[in-house]
Amino acid sequence: MIVQTVHQQEGFSIAVGGSEGGDILLTVSGHIGMGDFDRFISQVDKVIAEKNPSSLTVDLSALRYIDSAGALSLVQLETRARSQSIHVTYENMSREAKGMMELIDKQALVMPSIHSEKRTLHFFDRVGEATVGFYHDFIAVMTFLGELLTAMVYCVSHPRSVRWGDVLFYMRKSGSDALPIVGLLSLLIGLIMAFMSSLQLKQFGANLYVAALVSVAIVKELGPMMTAIIVAGRSGSAFAAEIGTMMVNEEVDALATMGFDPVRFLAVPKIIAAMIVVPLLTLYAMLFGIMGGLLVGVIGLDLTFYTYVQQTMKHIEILDVVSSLVKSAVFAFLIAGIGCQRGFQVFGGAEAVGESTTSAVVSAIFLIVVADSAFAIILHYAF
Repeated sequence: MIVQTVHQQEGFSIAVGGSEGGDILLTVSGHIGMGDFDRFISQVDKVIAEKNPSSLTVDLSALRYIDSAGALSLVQLETRARSQSIHVTYENMSREAKGMMELIDKQALVMPSIHSEKRTLHFFDRVGEATVGFYHDFIAVMTFLGELLTAMVYCVSHPRSVRWGDVLFYMRKSGSDALPIVGLLSLLIGLIMAFMSSLQLKQFGANLYVAALVSVAIVKELGPMMTAIIVAGRSGSAFAAEIGTMMVNEEVDALATMGFDPVRFLAVPKIIAAMIVVPLLTLYAMLFGIMGGLLVGVIGLDLTFYTYVQQTMKHIEILDVVSSLVKSAVFAFLIAGIGCQRGFQVFGGAEAVGESTTSAVVSAIFLIVVADSAFAIILHYAF
């Protein structure tokens, strides 16, 4: 075996042994610190380029000192070698060196830059990537759903385990704080619907039916859906951002280390609060939507207050209100659930939190529309 000294500096020296194309032995001696990082990596790259080894053994028996930068250089050596299908083995590694290398997150080192340019993909490549992404996202959502249902069942059987103080806090944030915007938008929607429908109905002298049209549309569809969309934009995004920030700051890992179930500790209070307040907000939105139509009917269509209210009550059944409240509770579960799930998926920094927040809102609105379509079909054929 031929042994030659490849590099020797004040900090460290590397001795290379072995034959070209076979197993290469690197004996590292001295100390590797922050100032030696670039020199060490350049010398290792030179050895790999010249020898083209099939495997690489690194002997650290003569290494007297290594800090975090030195440990990072060893990890980079391993990463660069494995990118060329070269197997790397460390021998005689001291306990201090092992401790330093365990502090380094190897997965973060191989992650692509968030600002790197995207490859130009063909149509079928994009379809394939989108399909794979959808599959992985579906698996992640189903896994979280299983964990969430398990946590909810546990909380039902152990009510004292629920953080009721947090439930009240999120009820205020998601419910009472949303009253102004929900009331204003519902009033405007009722006004617009009544005004636009009256333009057509008054041509046939059917102004009376404006009350029925507005009330049925608001109670059956627009009330629950618009309330859910507003809550998704306000509260769903807030849930995702809150948990995502905790993931970035490793607070969720700290909870798990202390023995707390993160899903039960963080997600369950948010979901309970949303499922309580969203049906109440829906009733509130229905009332203001009907009031908006009432204003147009009384002021613009010469209908009396009694006539408008009578026509509204004539065309609304209790089953319509109950079904809408059930829908709104399901919407609340979807909004809070997807918001928490997107928050738990965050990995990275501030940009990842922003992406999860956007994804939570978009996914929640999509699920609301899908669920509403399913309810429309079920209620049509069931009743």
